[in-house]
Amino acid sequence: MATSLLSLDRVNAYYGESHVLHDVSLQLREGRLLALLGRNGAGKTTCISSIIGFLPPRSGQITLAGMPIARLAPEDICRAGVGLVPQGRRVFASLSVKENLDVAARPAAAGSKRAWNRDAVCEIFPRLKERQQQLAGSLSGGEQQMLAIGRALMTNPRLLLLDEPSEGLAPQIVREVGQVLASLKEQVSILLVEQNLGLALTVADDVVLLKTGRVVFAGTCEAFLGQQDELNSHLGVLEEPTRESP
Repeated sequence: MATSLLSLDRVNAYYGESHVLHDVSLQLREGRLLALLGRNGAGKTTCISSIIGFLPPRSGQITLAGMPIARLAPEDICRAGVGLVPQGRRVFASLSVKENLDVAARPAAAGSKRAWNRDAVCEIFPRLKERQQQLAGSLSGGEQQMLAIGRALMTNPRLLLLDEPSEGLAPQIVREVGQVLASLKEQVSILLVEQNLGLALTVADDVVLLKTGRVVFAGTCEAFLGQQDELNSHLGVLEEPTRESP
């Protein structure tokens, strides 16, 4: 069985006095993609913020390959091997594609399965190679998402956090993102926050479902699909997506 890379143990997080995450526990194993699902406001992005250090938990433990990271600064968590693709992409619009990638470049962390550089990123995103000198702000939404993922890979992470990567993208680009994620999880473990349930269940190995900051399901994607009739009420889903190859 794959070993646990990321572990959250009874994490409680607050915005001021508002209690957002309630004893959240989850495990992400090496070489797996875990989809973190839930309605808007369920606590998914807060969970990512706690992992990356933007919102340190008030109690509970977060470990990366057994190393406690819950009290580290975000830059130290990144150096430890955690890469973030934030919601809304947030590329540096006034910099070129090449500059966006190069500014994030870091040596590979211990335990990384692949050393990522600009050539490796352009291998999985050929369009970025064609647009090396183009300003990031002039790219299409799909190209900016590719750049955001590529920029995170340039940090050479062991763990990649993706927050709503399909947001605002055309269906064909969403399919392309799914194909990339399916291939990437063989090289880097992935925690995916995604409202597009079809995409999430296509690429996920494991699923954690949050409702108002509490875990209501944690298990394999197959187990989730087996219980989806009863779990759909926590998602606001009207139709059951089918799992297909990306």
